[in-house]
Amino acid sequence: MRTIDKAARFLIDKAKEDGVELAWDRLEKQQPQCGFGLLGICCRNCNMGPCRIDPFDGVSRGVCGATADVIVARNLCRMIAAGAAAHSDHGRDMVLTLLMTAEGEAKDYKITDSEKLKRVASEYGVDINRSDVEIARDLAKEIIREFGIEKGFIQFVERAPEKRKEVWKKLGIVPRGIDREIVEIMHRTHIGVDNDYVNLLLHGLRTALSDGWGGSMIATEISDILFGTPKPVKSRANLGVLKEDEVNIIVHGHEPILSEMIALAAEDEELIKLAKEVGAKGINVCGMCCTGNELLMRRGIPIAGNFLHQELAIVTGVVDAIIVDVQCIMPAITEVAKCYHTLIISTSPKAKFPNALHIEFKEEKALEIAKEIVKKAIENFKNRKKELIRIPSESMELIAGFSYEVLADKIDALIDAIKRGDVRGVAALVGCNNPKVPQDRNHVRMAEILIKNNILVVETGCSAIACAKAGLLLPEAVEKAGEGLRKFCESLGIPPVLHMGSCVDISRILVLVAEIAKKLNVDISDLPIAAAAPEWMSEKAVSIGAYAVASGIFTVLGTVPPVLGSKNVTKLLTEDLEKVVGARFAVESDPEKAAKLIIEHIEKKRESLGI
Repeated sequence: MRTIDKAARFLIDKAKEDGVELAWDRLEKQQPQCGFGLLGICCRNCNMGPCRIDPFDGVSRGVCGATADVIVARNLCRMIAAGAAAHSDHGRDMVLTLLMTAEGEAKDYKITDSEKLKRVASEYGVDINRSDVEIARDLAKEIIREFGIEKGFIQFVERAPEKRKEVWKKLGIVPRGIDREIVEIMHRTHIGVDNDYVNLLLHGLRTALSDGWGGSMIATEISDILFGTPKPVKSRANLGVLKEDEVNIIVHGHEPILSEMIALAAEDEELIKLAKEVGAKGINVCGMCCTGNELLMRRGIPIAGNFLHQELAIVTGVVDAIIVDVQCIMPAITEVAKCYHTLIISTSPKAKFPNALHIEFKEEKALEIAKEIVKKAIENFKNRKKELIRIPSESMELIAGFSYEVLADKIDALIDAIKRGDVRGVAALVGCNNPKVPQDRNHVRMAEILIKNNILVVETGCSAIACAKAGLLLPEAVEKAGEGLRKFCESLGIPPVLHMGSCVDISRILVLVAEIAKKLNVDISDLPIAAAAPEWMSEKAVSIGAYAVASGIFTVLGTVPPVLGSKNVTKLLTEDLEKVVGARFAVESDPEKAAKLIIEHIEKKRESLGI
């Protein structure tokens, strides 16, 4: 089985008919995959190699003398560095846009959430008794310092409970500057530097914390300030949101700086008129992956799918343009697009794609460029190949937009429900799709089992989209929940699975659990909570998992990370870390067994708390 999604199965069959190669086909061609790579015991960090440790023929060291422990730890740390860099560079772009907005250079943007601006500015010691523009300017300058080393620590670390901060201080892993931690990983993993796998991995945790409590949290907060803090909103998800009689534009990637302007441009009367002139009834903007989540929770714009839907959307034959920025964009989409009429438009100088039309996006001319891009999509409508058009009917209603601010006044009710036992605990399901796993199966099955066992589920990213397609983001989904959770959700009018945003918005979950811990005067690691990345594939997910565990959250991975080549590293991650940071990793590909691990962990924490 390739997917549990009927719409996806429909289009996978169509792609085969059309002679189009998809991610699943490419995965099959890669079999058998490199065993050394899967175990994490190959090293290309210098030109004496590449070296590999062979657990079967007695080769125990690379040319430089690095053992399997060192090589696996280095490789894992570099994955964390890349993931933290991806999230944090997103955060940097958001801050720079805020600064340009405040200084009048990016005239198409504005401060939307003044209250949040002042609240965040107060955390940074910025005077809030001034105009929003003045506050935003000084706040942006303060946050830019977070990426270097001027202050000595990242400001949002102060949001963590005191007991958690003490753990970090004791271990020497309080994140200093975001860029500093990433650069230091690259230094430490250079040949001849850090050769102690424990020391390497501790710095990996520090770098991950600079992402979760730094770059990602910054990206979330600034996005809310500029575009509005999400509130519950109704919409739809899955490929059935595409329309045969309208110009279909999909925004795909991660940065709302671009997608917000595309959404605004698509409302332009002149462009709507142009769309009608070419034979369309209107302009239909849909999201894909995390930039889709951003538009979904702020504007109610429908979401066409998660990571493994991006090629399938093209196969429908009705997508006139996919507009991409950065992250999780398959290079293959330009090849798939050649078989249809879809125009792939890249916009970031950081991410160019051969055979795509590149229109570089600049904040100074944001709306003007967005209108140019939308116009290209409209003009491409007439190039559709009618014989190749086939849209699956599946789409599902959903409610998204449960930001921390929406949930803040519900924390006491949640704590009371947990104390009573109506809600046993909270589980965060996050992360990607991976073609190694039947698409959406692990996300959906785990969520179903957890809510049945009275565990409230919070989600971001592709996981949230998976459960949206399955109907779990609706209040009616309480029918699948246990009696206690059903009662709690019905009392608040919320679904049993809450959409909290895009991947960087996992920072919202961190703030939520930190506040719960503060109210109970315990550490995060004491709470009946857990996390899982059931179908993860990206380096960003490695960073997310690392900062979750470093924050004290037991985390289950649904696909095996490349660490099994080192018994010591594997033992550290899955056992010994709990003694150090109060949490550990587990790996379980079976969603039912993975859910059972979370349930057992939550019950153990309840017992420890005496509830």
